[in-house]
Amino acid sequence: MPAVWTPDHLRLAIDAAGIALWSWNVDDDTFTMDKRGHELWDLPMSPHVTFEDLSSRIHPADRDRVRAAFSATRAILGPYETDFRIMHGSDVRWVSARGQGDDQGIVGAVMFGIFLDATGRKQAEEGHELLAGEMSHRVKNLLAIATALTAITSRSTSTTEDMARELTQRLTALGRAHDLVRPLPGSQGKAALLGDLLSILLAPYDDRGAFSGRIRVSVPRMGAGEAAATTLALVVHELATNSLKYGALSVPTGTLDVSSPANEDAVVLTWTERGGPPVTAPTGPGGYGSRLLKRAMTQQLDGSIEREWDKAGVVVTLQMNKAYLVS
Repeated sequence: MPAVWTPDHLRLAIDAAGIALWSWNVDDDTFTMDKRGHELWDLPMSPHVTFEDLSSRIHPADRDRVRAAFSATRAILGPYETDFRIMHGSDVRWVSARGQGDDQGIVGAVMFGIFLDATGRKQAEEGHELLAGEMSHRVKNLLAIATALTAITSRSTSTTEDMARELTQRLTALGRAHDLVRPLPGSQGKAALLGDLLSILLAPYDDRGAFSGRIRVSVPRMGAGEAAATTLALVVHELATNSLKYGALSVPTGTLDVSSPANEDAVVLTWTERGGPPVTAPTGPGGYGSRLLKRAMTQQLDGSIEREWDKAGVVVTLQMNKAYLVS
């Protein structure tokens, strides 16, 4: 024999579903709500609530839309639903109002419906939209960078094999940088620790010598933002590639030291190579790699790059604006 639903059973089911009940007298424009409805709207218990009482809680940007939606319900055929924001002090909640249009829900001059707290659903939807937008933005940025790198690499290499190798190496460096970028607490954006970023980018070159640990990184604990991490990945890759071809990393016993003193206004990285073959200052304006380095440091990091062609090995000084590094 099927169970008989009593009013108490229905109330238990309604409470379990988080539903607030309301009725609207379309003649005198008053609402009657149950206890959950008053709690949802943060209103004291009262036999009747006017639309103006509810309107005072509706987010100003949604107020006119909600009034128009309720006024239009009698012209709507069948069920309807509208979502809007309400204010609880400084907090914002989303409410979903559902009812029956075209007089189907009216008994006498009273229409019935429900309110649902839709805050969790709306936050999840906003999170999905934010993630989709961020992914789209990052993909567009990476495609733009890949396009620029392809053009630069094609001009600086003479064979397709060289172009494929150098382009792959540059893109791999970008990938390693992006792997380190993580969200910061408190909605502060995304960043990677500068020391970790440099160590990961240089790790592949440390395996090519006579002993491990010939590449040393010593920098203060600070973050590098997503855009800066991408730029530094390209800069470090270009410097390491040059060192692997002509500098300290071209011989098994050469060493590389990357250090930075603590500074409040600017970040200065000193790239010091020792133990490699003798180096001399190049003549001419430099190749595309040199121009890439200069453009990256000046335009992307509001800084500069200087080289000292010491007999013991090249010393490169990278200076950047701290605000550009962390943004």
